[in-house]
Order: sequence, then C-alpha cells, then structure tokens
Amino acid sequence: MMRTLVARALSGRDSLRVHRSFSQLAHQRESSDVVPKMPPFDYTPPPYTGPSSAEILQKRKEYLSPSMFYLYKNPLNVVDGKMQYLFDENGRRYLDAFAGIATVCCGHCHPDVVKAIVNQANRLQHSPVLYLNHAIADFAEALASKLPGDLKVVFFTNSGTEANELAMMMARLYTGAHDIISLRNAYHGNAGGTMGTTAQSIWKFNVIQSGVHHALNPDPYRGIFGSDGEKYARDVQETIDFGTSGRVAGFISEAIQGIGGIIELAPGYLPAAYDSVRKAGGLCIADEIQAGFARTGSHFWGFESQGVVPDIVTMAKGIGNGIPIGAVVTTPEIAKVLTYRSYFNTFGGNPLCTAGGLAVLRVIERENLQQNAHVVGSYLKERLTSLMEKYELIGDVRGRGLMLGVELVTDRKLKTPAKAETLHIMDQMKEMGVLIGKGGFYGNVFRITPPLCFTKDNADFVVDVMDYTMSKM
Repeated sequence: MMRTLVARALSGRDSLRVHRSFSQLAHQRESSDVVPKMPPFDYTPPPYTGPSSAEILQKRKEYLSPSMFYLYKNPLNVVDGKMQYLFDENGRRYLDAFAGIATVCCGHCHPDVVKAIVNQANRLQHSPVLYLNHAIADFAEALASKLPGDLKVVFFTNSGTEANELAMMMARLYTGAHDIISLRNAYHGNAGGTMGTTAQSIWKFNVIQSGVHHALNPDPYRGIFGSDGEKYARDVQETIDFGTSGRVAGFISEAIQGIGGIIELAPGYLPAAYDSVRKAGGLCIADEIQAGFARTGSHFWGFESQGVVPDIVTMAKGIGNGIPIGAVVTTPEIAKVLTYRSYFNTFGGNPLCTAGGLAVLRVIERENLQQNAHVVGSYLKERLTSLMEKYELIGDVRGRGLMLGVELVTDRKLKTPAKAETLHIMDQMKEMGVLIGKGGFYGNVFRITPPLCFTKDNADFVVDVMDYTMSKM
C-alpha cells in the first residue's frame, strides 16, 4: 500500500527511483541464503556401472557427428529416469523441467507405457503395414477420436520432421499448387522441405529451399502489432497477393512456437490467416509436435485455443513419451492423394511404437494429465510472473499449461537479449538440481516444458531455484 501511494505521489525519475528502492528492499527481505530443497521422491536407481562422462564424451567426439551439441559447461550423463526426475551416473537426482524437448509427457519410464512396449516386444517387435496387426489400427482409432471434424485418417511416421514433410507434400498434391506460407521465427524440421518452412537462420543451411514464403510472426512481445492477431494476419493475404500466383498449397504454423521461444500466436491470428489461405485454395496445417497431447492444459491441441479446425495435423514428441513416432492426421478426401502413386514407410506405424503410443494416450486420459497441466501450469506461470517484480532481467513470461517461456533481457525497454545471463542461470540451476531448456532466435528464453505429471511442489522448486540463482548474480 505504502509503495503504491509513494509511487503515485511522484513522477518520472523520482517515481522510478522509489519503485526500484522498494524492489530492492523487497528483494533483500525475501532473499535467503537457504538453498531450496528438492521435494522428496520414493525411488532410488540401481547403481550405474557403465562408462564415465569423460569416456562417453571422448567416444562422442571421435565417433559421432560434430554437429551434435550439448547443454551446460559440464555435460550431464543421464543414466536413469523415473516420472519427472532424471538421475546421473552418481545417482544424483534432477527435476526435469524440459522433458527431453517437450517430449516426455506421461513421465520417464511410466510403468504402463513400459509394460505395453515390453509386452509388444516380447510378442512381435516389427511388422510392416503389408501385414495386418491390431496395434496400429487400435492406436489410429484412438488418436482420431481426439481430433475434431473429419480429421480421422492417420499416417504414422518416425519423427516430427517426417510428419511435416509428408503434410507439405500432401497439400501440394491435393491443391496442385506449390507455394507454402510459414511464419518468421518458425521451426518445422531440418529436412529438405521443412528447412524451407523453418525461418531462423541458425537452423538453415545454404541449400535449395523453394516455394516457401514467410509471413510476419504474430509475436505479442516483440511484434510490431502487439497482441492484435488480425493485423498480423493481413500479411498472409499480402504474401498471397504479392508473392504468389494467387493460389497456394498451404499454410503451416504452430499455435505456440516451441524452438522459437514459447511464443503463443496473438489472439485471433489463426482464424484470419486460415480464411485468407483457404480463399487462395490452400490447406491449413497445424504443427502440434510440441503443443499437442494436452501440454497446453486448456486444450488437448494447441490450435483449439484459437478456435480453428485445420485440414491437416502433424504430431510427434508427446505422442510416444520418447518413442520415435510421429503422425499426420487429415480428412479422408485429402488422404486419397497418397493413392495416386505408391507411398510407403517401413517403420511408420510399427507394432512396438503404436502399442506404446496407445498406452501414452490412455495414461493421459486416465490420470487426467490435461487437467493437471492446466492447474499446475497456471500456478507455475503465476509464480514465474511474480519474479518479474523482483528482477528487471525478466522481460516476459508467457505460454500456457506446461509449455512456458521466460525471456531474459538486459533492458526491458529495448528488449536487449540477455544471452550470457541465460546460459549462466541455466548452468547454476542445473548444479542445484533443475533442468530447463532454452530457445528463441537469440537463445535468451527459458523453455519450461516438464512432464505433465509435474506437481505444485515441483513448480515451487523450479521457481525457488531460479529466484535463488538470480539473487546471487
């Protein structure tokens, strides 16, 4: 109350000085030298007897691609996992708030998922779609039941990149057009076609990437129109008018950009963008590789938050809880385009992955993980947002459910990316037992995407460790 009255009584620099003084006092009052304590967990991994971190790192340097990078100054050797926790070679426990890049949704080594995979492996490890098997049919049926409208034909792939590649090809085949519209700052994969739709130079090689146009990104934090989705969508229409023949094959986007830095598209954007694309004869592709499978809490799919129904939906990551599986779901009419020639995938929809995928879907439903993502995610976001009052370093807190981003800046007005600070805090949080990811074009956004079994105690620990680390800077 006193802080508010004093601040109102002054203006300009005096008001700012008072605000900062009270912030510093609050900070000093609330900070503590007591290191946050990780919540208890009833599991002890078996002793690890494998090679050391140094030995693994040496082999990795000698035998694996030099393009492979790792997080942290001292790379983490993960040897065991259970639900929302990971364990290193010494048996030390870490709270996983990254989930293998928003992949582990049910929790590491969830017993029901492990059981389904083991049972299937003991009976039949591989069988192509040339033969009948109930696992692929059962999972396709269950998956189709989670999607709206006429989205009920499933084609299984091995990854998200492969799913997006297939979706783009289907859009081009169905429409007879070639041009695809994507968004700046997008990431949709790193293969020949998807690299074209990816719109961050750090993820693109100098190879031919034809027929893709990148519209303005409807970024509420850094975008020129703030949170006005319809204004951003006008650029989609202008891209069609001035960058194509007037006919397009499709439009692809995430509802919340993951690798792009957990950017939730401005409200009202997708309805307006979809309208322009469909008037130009194109199909609308929803990339749900990170936001799908209940991660956003409020909805099962990210696109639902914008009130749209796409023509094609792609998915991976959370679909298998870590199993290498992806999928493309579309309408019966659009699905027919793959019958014009022979299209085949040796491993797509194999019994092992689809049995595991079905178990994942059942766990999400039975354990009400969507509701948990909403409740715990909302609580976590509220706690993260409260840190903004203590630290000028935090420029924005965004996202929904358990797909949250914290953007760090050295100047809130100029929004100057705090790259070094981001790396430092991540490293210190790891040393204290919390694993988070980073993203965004500038690498200054914490990506907090834990398993959906996360608890409020887990959320408190993440925020307390972040708070403690920032207070020591």
